[in-house]
Formats: sequence, C-alpha cells, structure tokens
Amino acid sequence: MRFGKYEPSESSSVGNAITFLMIGMGAGALLALLFAPKSGKQLRKDIRRKYEDAGGAVREFAEEAQERVEEAIDRGTEWVEEAEQGARKKVAPLARALRRE
Repeated sequence: MRFGKYEPSESSSVGNAITFLMIGMGAGALLALLFAPKSGKQLRKDIRRKYEDAGGAVREFAEEAQERVEEAIDRGTEWVEEAEQGARKKVAPLARALRRE
C-alpha cells in the first residue's frame, strides 16, 4: 500500500505488529485479572505487578530499539565516509587537470 510518495518499509510493519501485539497482550491480561475470582486487594496487587512487568518489557524494547538505531546511524556514517573518500579519489585527477589549465 502506498501513502503519497512513500511506501511503508518492512521494519515499520514489524514495529506496528509488535506494538499491536503488546497492546493486545496488555488488554488480555487486564481482562483476565478483572474477571478472575480474587479479592480487591489481591487484584490490585496483581495489576500493579503486571504493570511493572509491562513497564520493564517496554524499557527493554526501547533500549534494544535505541541500540539498533545507533548501529544503523554508525553504518550509515561509515558508508557516507567511504563514498566520500571514493568520490574524492575519482575526482582528484580531474581537479589536477583543471588546475593546470
């Protein structure tokens, strides 16, 4: 599916799938806790524990995503530097020839 000039990448599709999976898991866990035959105190304790677990999972996901973005930036920087060096080597003879004229 196209949106204007841009097409969604496969990585954005994966990110969307993971996001909806996490939302669905959270909603399912909350419903399971609400319909479980437990006292109010025990239910609140379970909800708090699940909330903390979900927060930990989100933090881990964010840290992993940040690492991947940093790696991609490093690879892109290296690629640009290599391309720049290659271009300078190819242009150097032409620059010398123009200076002689």
